[in-house]
Amino acid sequence: MVRLRSTMREPLHDPLLSVVIPVYNEELWVEELVARVSAQPWRMEILLIDDGSTDGTRPILQALADRYDNVRVELKARNEGKGAALRTGFALARGDVIIIQDADLEYDPRDYGRLLEAILDGRADVVYGSRFLGGPHRVLNFHHYVANQGLTFLSNLLTNLNLTDMETCYKVFRREVLDGMKLTSNRFGFEPEFTARVAQRGLRVYEVPISYSGRDYDEGKKITWKDGLSALWIILKSKYDA
Repeated sequence: MVRLRSTMREPLHDPLLSVVIPVYNEELWVEELVARVSAQPWRMEILLIDDGSTDGTRPILQALADRYDNVRVELKARNEGKGAALRTGFALARGDVIIIQDADLEYDPRDYGRLLEAILDGRADVVYGSRFLGGPHRVLNFHHYVANQGLTFLSNLLTNLNLTDMETCYKVFRREVLDGMKLTSNRFGFEPEFTARVAQRGLRVYEVPISYSGRDYDEGKKITWKDGLSALWIILKSKYDA
């Protein structure tokens, strides 16, 4: 089992944050999202990875790069999925800490403070923002909740973690966590694959409550039942594919 060196346990002072944002057809939301991220009181770079958008997203991203000094845009030639976009963003990231942020408005950047606390003081290598630990959230589809809990349960069973929300977007971690980490899933299977790799490395994982303003499919939600089946396969596969 690969374990990270003890220097990762030192507190971080005034770190540079790399906020990695995969984007696909988010012309209605991405400009407001970047404004909300930029309003947070942290030293940061914002990496917008466009995953082959076919609506009006790309001109908006270029305008955002012109408007904000700390925004960088990467335009992928074709749509490959969230996991592939994140790998592109990770390769470009320069920060001490990486924050994964969705491009819509489901997750609130005002939660960065609580997400970062255990990393900055040296207690954690990875922090998950849980939608099920008591934070305010929009009430939506019960079937999605059951599917999420089922995948989280199976992931916990095979990784021996006790997460409440493995599928959360908000995963925050020290840059060194990615060193030598094997990530291959192109779509939403990134979530269980990353979780399996974290567990295999024996990293210190914390979970904190976050707020959540979920979307339904009429509002542009993209994950489907096929992604659930793919996640199930990746959970099982990652147990034995270190």
